Amino acid sequence: MLEVIDTRKRETQALILSPTRELATQIQNVVRALGDYMNVKCHACVGGKSVGNDIKQLAKGEHIVSGTPGRVLDMIKRRNLNTRQIRMLILDEADELLSHGFQTQIYDVYRYLPPGTQVVVVSATLPKDVLSMTNKFMSDPVKILVKRDEITLEGIKQFFVQVEKEEWKFDTLCDLYDSLTITQGVIFCNTKKKVDWLAESLRKANFTVVAMHGDMKQDERDKIMNEFRLGNSRVLISTDVWARGIDVQQVSLVINYDLPLDRENYIHRIGRSGRFGRKGVAINFVTNEDIGTLQELEQYYSTQIEEMPVNVNDII
Repeated sequence: MLEVIDTRKRETQALILSPTRELATQIQNVVRALGDYMNVKCHACVGGKSVGNDIKQLAKGEHIVSGTPGRVLDMIKRRNLNTRQIRMLILDEADELLSHGFQTQIYDVYRYLPPGTQVVVVSATLPKDVLSMTNKFMSDPVKILVKRDEITLEGIKQFFVQVEKEEWKFDTLCDLYDSLTITQGVIFCNTKKKVDWLAESLRKANFTVVAMHGDMKQDERDKIMNEFRLGNSRVLISTDVWARGIDVQQVSLVINYDLPLDRENYIHRIGRSGRFGRKGVAINFVTNEDIGTLQELEQYYSTQIEEMPVNVNDII
């Protein structure tokens, strides 16, 4: 993308769309770091932030816009984001973007782009139905596909803990808490309500945690994200809003307090640890009802998830 930008023109030439605001901002930072000596201007256009600021930044002319679909579409419709010079559209975590929540917005954005725009679709998981959907807006694409059984991440040890009942998970987590804080850890729950409940319960039991989900105000999400990136907070509890693409290098332990509702997100969640070839550990809490789901995950990813050994600290 950086190779095709003409930095002499102060116009938007590439558009990157992501499913979450945190990911769009992270991508903006990566673009700035990689394009540091090229004088590339990149703006993050995300919901929850001031529309006025977006309008001001876009008026200056940004070479690349990294954003979430709703806000980007809004800026295009208001004519603050000019699409005439766009050469490339990149969809990150494309299967998420082409799911029902974002699909219409993505097609609407696409309709505003010049006819020759190159489209790039990226994700660690692309189910067949999503792959076939890309035919609608890609002509004769080059496909770079990794086999599913090669995708189970090297360097991430996966375990399960048999907890039998839902209400026993909490005590199990308290027992594991010390292991969590050796570096940094992320705990995933399936609902916002459960994230709030778990954070509250752990704090009452004198454990220090931060929590994040999509119902929180954006400035609060930003603050928690920054604290976590800096390593000031060590344990983050979140929904799948954090499952995709977010990169905090010190995270070495992921706990699935709930097994994910869709199997694609399993690989995304556990991939928050073990970044850049580092070692990582994933621990799945499994109730009696979850045993079937765990076996399905093993089958789907051609992997073996073993029972957690007693000395989990030695592994982390």
